[in-house]
Amino acid sequence: MTRAPDGGKTTRQLFREGMRDGTPIALGYLVVSFTLGITAHNAGLDALQGFIASFFNLASAGEYAAFTVIAADAPYWEMAAITLVANARYMLMSCVLSQKFSPATPFYHRLGVGFGVTDEIFGISISRQGFLQPAYNYGAMALAVPVWALGTSLGIVAGDVLPPSLLSALSVALYGMFIAIIIPPGKENKIVLGLVFISFAMSFLAANLPLVSELSGSSRTIILTLLISGAAAWRFPLREVAEEDS
Repeated sequence: MTRAPDGGKTTRQLFREGMRDGTPIALGYLVVSFTLGITAHNAGLDALQGFIASFFNLASAGEYAAFTVIAADAPYWEMAAITLVANARYMLMSCVLSQKFSPATPFYHRLGVGFGVTDEIFGISISRQGFLQPAYNYGAMALAVPVWALGTSLGIVAGDVLPPSLLSALSVALYGMFIAIIIPPGKENKIVLGLVFISFAMSFLAANLPLVSELSGSSRTIILTLLISGAAAWRFPLREVAEEDS
């Protein structure tokens, strides 16, 4: 049992703490990934394919985009591009988490923790005091990652047995999840709220205007994401406030 420099806690204790904090995350993931499984079922994936896709993606928006591209029979480059755009924030989260590790942390541990970076796991990890220990993240991932993948498989299996009317209702739940993600920051920041409505309007226009509407849905999403996020970053940059020494 290896000692870890986290208040004298052992690796096993840190792993258990990660599992404890990861339990509510895993329960939430089961519900969300189940609705993603409905989308994967509509795209023609079986339970095993859905499990593998979710296990190695771990991103609701990224997976939804990928499953939508698969359903549209779009080319691989579109799937790669839209998944990269949808999941780009995880690269930034990984960079932040890398600053929480001790300089002596081996690269393979950094790589392992990076594999399991999600919004929720990032949240519980960044709130830890002192250096971040990989054992804690592995504990959280040990539950959250397989449960996320399992939920997708269960959604696909449900798609084979549930009536179409119920499947249609369950599919709407995923859109409800996305709305729940954008409403809280929109209430706190009017700029974010404005950008959300601009995105709605531009998406509608892109789907109906000549020439642009002839592009696939995933291509329009990639173009609009890059244009709107780039313009927002240029027009409304976040200013870092330097902390004054007391």
